Amino acid sequence: MSWAVLEERLGALQAAHRERTLHDWTPDPQPGYVRVNGARLLDLASNDYLGLSRRAWTPETAQAALRGHLLPAELEVVLDALTRYGAGAARLINGNHPVYALLERELADLKGTQAALVFGSGLAANLGVIPALVGRGDAVFSDALNHASIIDGVRLSRAQTHIYPTRDLAALEAQLRASPAPRKLIVTDALFSMDGTLAPLPELVALKRRYGAWLMVDEAHTGGVYGPQGAGLAHAQGVGGEIDVLMGTLGKAYGSVGAYIAGDEVLIRYLLNAARTFIFTTGLPPANIAVGLLNVLQARSMDAERRTLQGHAARFRRALTAQGLDTAGSESQVVPVVLGAEDVTLRRAAELRAQGFGAVAIRPPTVAPGSTRIRFALSAAHEWADLERCVAALAPAQPAR
Repeated sequence: MSWAVLEERLGALQAAHRERTLHDWTPDPQPGYVRVNGARLLDLASNDYLGLSRRAWTPETAQAALRGHLLPAELEVVLDALTRYGAGAARLINGNHPVYALLERELADLKGTQAALVFGSGLAANLGVIPALVGRGDAVFSDALNHASIIDGVRLSRAQTHIYPTRDLAALEAQLRASPAPRKLIVTDALFSMDGTLAPLPELVALKRRYGAWLMVDEAHTGGVYGPQGAGLAHAQGVGGEIDVLMGTLGKAYGSVGAYIAGDEVLIRYLLNAARTFIFTTGLPPANIAVGLLNVLQARSMDAERRTLQGHAARFRRALTAQGLDTAGSESQVVPVVLGAEDVTLRRAAELRAQGFGAVAIRPPTVAPGSTRIRFALSAAHEWADLERCVAALAPAQPAR
């Protein structure tokens, strides 16, 4: 069989400045820095918002961190898990190390829900949960800027799909009012990860009540960052107890891997039996689950780091806006600079790398054509002086006309 058609497609991607390649990445000893293909760069691409991915846990440090949080037998479970690097099977078969239950209990307590269920990734959670909740004859109402994992989960559900303009409550209400579907699901990101904007969750709660819908919120980029003890944007906006399906990830602010759904016990029991991406996949390594538990516990007491992160983000946005740069209305720790054309954006990202700043150009299809951008993801591990140097390095850039 010839791969000529694939070579042709790759050639088209290259011509459009859209081919993607992999780069070697290793952590640098200094917090907030990374080595990419050997070059030492300020890490402005990772979603390591609290710097927890750099924390290395040993049995001694784990015992100290968990003292007072767990019973002695539970502590032994965590210490055992730290030595286990493969689950060996799906969780429903023989891959459910008891450390899972400890993490899920902690997540449910943090989110104020009856239960929680850990999935292999945010992609797996959204691909599995949405089709488990709705199907043919039902209706899904999805924000236009939702993450690709939500979009694909909606497609797999085969429910009637309604896309509303991002954060446009009037348009959403019109769609809800017109829909005759007996079961309705509103699904939204809490933080739209390419624009850095936030969802109006209290208003969405009001709409889901008015029209008898379920509301699912993806807190991938707000868990650990917003709300009391980092409980998320829903809690920060005062509606943590009003969201039917709370999804979050462990691979961003929590510095590990995996994702979870938090909600009522009946929801979690149902997903355990109906979410195909949970049922038919090997469990995550117990060591990663133990690190997730340790980092979630640590993050609950990291209010100072959350204040630092939000302070950095506010100053960074103001400084870029003052230079006339388009930050897409960002109001969070995710700050894009929209430059428009792919070639211009790639060139500017390369110039930044040459000056020691590791930020990534985001191109279609991740964003709409003509809105290619450099996306900056800030961290509490950054020093403001370093971010200020990045602002200065961006000064010559002007948005494409």
